Amino acid sequence: QVQLVESGGGLMQAGGSLRLSCAASGRTVSTSFMGWFRQAPGKEREFVAAINTNGVTYYGSFVKGRFTGSRDNAKNTLYLQMNSLKPEDTAVYYCAARGRRDYSALPSEYAYWGQGTQVTVSS
Repeated sequence: QVQLVESGGGLMQAGGSLRLSCAASGRTVSTSFMGWFRQAPGKEREFVAAINTNGVTYYGSFVKGRFTGSRDNAKNTLYLQMNSLKPEDTAVYYCAARGRRDYSALPSEYAYWGQGTQVTVSS
């Protein structure tokens, strides 16, 4: 059984930083295509970042160098370091894993999801 558990969300002022974590069980992050998505109220789920099995990272166009995805294979954990946060980054952030190893930015192509962690950025 695959479980993805996010943590690290919270309330932050604009310009601040947060690091989200996603602890995986039943799935090895180093051999999976892993992604981060976010969903703000009234909006569709949006691709934020992903990392492939070779450690190559991908980012949504809005990131513009502010976020960095990484993983710790020994801890089987995915991370998202978010810097220079803006109020428009306010959303629930989700960790997800594909059943395949190739790239995708579409939520529908991810098989496993965490419960999400709330990030709120105040101006």
